[in-house]
Amino acid sequence: MKRNRRTLAIGVLVGLVIFSGCGAAQDASPAMNVEVVATRSHDPHAFTQGLEIDGNVLYEGTGLSGASSVRATNRDTGAELARVDLPAPYFGEGLTLAGDILWQLTWQDHTAFARDPHTLAEVGRVSYDGEGWGLCTRRGQLVMSNGSDTLTFRDPVTFAPTGSIRLTSHQNARLNELDCAEDGSVYANDWPSDHILRIDPDTGEVLAQINASGLLPRTIIPTGEDTLNGIAQIPGTDRFLLAGKNWPTTFEVRFVPAGSP
Repeated sequence: MKRNRRTLAIGVLVGLVIFSGCGAAQDASPAMNVEVVATRSHDPHAFTQGLEIDGNVLYEGTGLSGASSVRATNRDTGAELARVDLPAPYFGEGLTLAGDILWQLTWQDHTAFARDPHTLAEVGRVSYDGEGWGLCTRRGQLVMSNGSDTLTFRDPVTFAPTGSIRLTSHQNARLNELDCAEDGSVYANDWPSDHILRIDPDTGEVLAQINASGLLPRTIIPTGEDTLNGIAQIPGTDRFLLAGKNWPTTFEVRFVPAGSP
């Protein structure tokens, strides 16, 4: 989202009050931290909104009106394989690969683009209600966030909604970028914090809350928006790639229990 953290001071304070009032329901899920395995350079001009890994290809969607894009790069070398810029006023958001379609959301434009995953060329577009934030693919269906504590399920071909589920706790969360992990759980950035929630999308239960703060000193990012945004499991491993808006570095991490050495 294009919102400055400094404009959220009041909202964050209110959120803290709500958080403290929720008691054990908020604290019941296990706490985890991140263990950095490796770092990689990243385009500091990329306002990252979503990541997706397919084999050796890293897909990235970026935002801002007039500066949004979708990119495909070689995950090992960083070489750009394809790129398409979205025309203004489209504000790009999350993306996911579903079979032979790469879906890309827009924030408030109510439009999802269907793209060829090799060329990134548009092959179709559909309309949807509300805002688009994060998107991932799980067991033959799309999972979408809209900045609330509810996940919406959609058909991977038509994009039609097929159901939804609300979190059973953390109901002040603003679910943003999503990653559908290989174990069936969904990882979600909780905007505008540096926390990630691991969610059971069948029940809405929060299985873990991950503290990803401190990865990157905020002082090195010149813009006012530097939120952690972008998460993708590295296939066949227990590692994830984390990014942020305008971050010059991405981080390959593991999620470990809080207090682990």
